[in-house]
Amino acid sequence: MNVYPFIEAENARRHGTVTRACQLLGISRTAYYNHRTRTATGGSTRQRTDTALTEKIIAAHDRSRGTYGAPRIRAELAAQGHRHSRKRIARLMQQAGRAGRAPRRWRTTTVPDPAATTPPDLISRDFTTNASDINTRWCGDITYIPTGEGWLYLATVLDLASRRVVGWATADHLHTDLPDQALRNALHQRRPQPGVIFHSDRGCQYTSQQYAHTAHQAGIRLSVGRRGQCWDNAVAESFFATLKTELLHHHTWPTRATAHHALFTWIEGWYNTHRRHSSLNYQSPATYETTAA
Repeated sequence: MNVYPFIEAENARRHGTVTRACQLLGISRTAYYNHRTRTATGGSTRQRTDTALTEKIIAAHDRSRGTYGAPRIRAELAAQGHRHSRKRIARLMQQAGRAGRAPRRWRTTTVPDPAATTPPDLISRDFTTNASDINTRWCGDITYIPTGEGWLYLATVLDLASRRVVGWATADHLHTDLPDQALRNALHQRRPQPGVIFHSDRGCQYTSQQYAHTAHQAGIRLSVGRRGQCWDNAVAESFFATLKTELLHHHTWPTRATAHHALFTWIEGWYNTHRRHSSLNYQSPATYETTAA
């Protein structure tokens, strides 16, 4: 048996990921880990189970698009009936050259209007998750995405209880029409009872007369955080940090249309329906809402 590819893959593991090395050397990851187990001292039961568990970890990590760290991998495996400690999973992830993606620092993208009349803060940083609060408290913000055609701007509306993106819109401008459309989309999607609180920062779009009119017609109570306090809208900011960490910072977008399509696939096909949230006991927003129903 030619062991050279396995030796090279082992060397690659010590200096980084083995995934690419196994591909280039024409061996599977399963073959590599099986060989590693056989050549380890004694080939113990623990080592064999570590090999099998590592394959499950790699599969779960791949399904997460390479974004999950040990806590979410642990939750994913537990949902499949495989219960292991976070430390063990973290150790095997490190050995396999796998890691989660950590968010970068936030950046303010909206500009306040000093002359605008601002609503009160009805949230006061109370972002606690309670199933009974679904469709009672929303939040939102705006971010920007560079494309080959120029900026694409994204406005979102999130349910504070389930963390689900209940409405969103994109445009090539930062006019109030953008967040206004995101709110209208959320209202069409959820059809909430009057009295829903919508919380945002003090961006001029959210304190404009146009936005206030749309909210008033729908029975939405507007709320804004304090000036210069990004933590007052932490859930919306955290969503954008996740979006950028897991999608935007790893691709380039030649057109606004390709960026919009990628956003649709990520938000509707992954984030809302599958991505596990620590604040939801590692459930996805859709699963959390279904369980609460």
